[in-house]
Amino acid sequence: MNFNEFGLNDQLIEAISHIGFDKATPIQEKTIPTIMEGRDLIGSAQTGTGKTAAFLLPVLNELLKEHEHVTGTLIIVPTRELAVQIDQQIQGFSYFTVIDSIPIYGGGDGLSWEQQKKALISGTDIIVATPGKLISHLNMGYVKFDKVEHLILDEADRMLDMGFYDDIQKIITYLPKKRQTLMFSATMPHGIRKLAKQILIDPVEVNIAMSKPAEGVLQAAYLTHENQKVNLINLLIANKPDVQSILVFSSTKKKVFEIVRGLKGHGFTVEGISSDLEQRNREEVLMRFKSKRTRVLVATDVLSRGIDIKEINIIINFDAPNEAEDYVHRVGRTARADATGLALTLVNEDDMYKLHRIEELIEQEVMKLPLPAELGEAPIWNPKKPLFRRKPVGKQKFSSKRKPSGKKYRKNK
Repeated sequence: MNFNEFGLNDQLIEAISHIGFDKATPIQEKTIPTIMEGRDLIGSAQTGTGKTAAFLLPVLNELLKEHEHVTGTLIIVPTRELAVQIDQQIQGFSYFTVIDSIPIYGGGDGLSWEQQKKALISGTDIIVATPGKLISHLNMGYVKFDKVEHLILDEADRMLDMGFYDDIQKIITYLPKKRQTLMFSATMPHGIRKLAKQILIDPVEVNIAMSKPAEGVLQAAYLTHENQKVNLINLLIANKPDVQSILVFSSTKKKVFEIVRGLKGHGFTVEGISSDLEQRNREEVLMRFKSKRTRVLVATDVLSRGIDIKEINIIINFDAPNEAEDYVHRVGRTARADATGLALTLVNEDDMYKLHRIEELIEQEVMKLPLPAELGEAPIWNPKKPLFRRKPVGKQKFSSKRKPSGKKYRKNK
């Protein structure tokens, strides 16, 4: 389906043409007409499916009908990076219009706070905000949301994971009850269903098949011991001098910079990014990676959703993600827009069951590659979940201040 078949504003169609969009994706085909009808909607779709355009285009189209230059749309997102990305997409789609927007997020200086305050007081067509920073402004008493007609929650499942449920509920108390509410989430756990029931009215539900990496992604795994992982990455990168963009995912912030130290000194540029960095530094690191000045970026899952970095050649999962769905989001960073890419997962003995869960979710086996001989022997594939190891029963000493309790205590003979 072509975008001009939706009946969008001519200025939006012109911007879409300049951006290079051709045909609508499935999530766009199913949601844009519904949103243009003014219905509430809950959409389930993974990253890389085009869901941002799915909600931006119909909302921009509505704002252009009777433009008043007041805050008419509020988009709430879990991370600063996603706020910036959505704001950039708004700027692209509204290039030939009078629509303006601003991202509201923490981590900036006093000047950014004043810019945000001014935009909130004077009225800005679209506000894209993280919950915590928006509440900081709301608490000051100068924010006017009485003209908001569209509330959009993007990556709702991630916001609930990050503990923003109460913040979202508080923000909603500042909004008119008569509004259109759109909720997008990659997964639909109970918490999302509960929230949707509370804030949406007779919503249309759209589910796009998820948890399947793009066809252009070649997926493979290496069975490795933990102490072999950094050497394996160094070996893989050294053998691919033409590959200019490599993204390594780590499960923890602490491990990010340990991996960076292990990869440095081998003739290629490596940087790490996590929430420990100041926002300005994070943006600079991302810009260097996007512009190919940094060849290898090591990151936490903050980048697995909502960050649009094109032409990433290889994704390396240093750890198998705890949630199988997160694997799809990580892998979704490569092979964007029908391109091809390579996704490698390094799996130690304890994480084999996680890879098995991933295979069940995506309904295909991930190819296991042989470990290079110079790294030594690899562990044997055994996807059973590790059993909890109890400490051996022996003589236990209890202080007089804390006695053993309950039936579990068994006196040693």
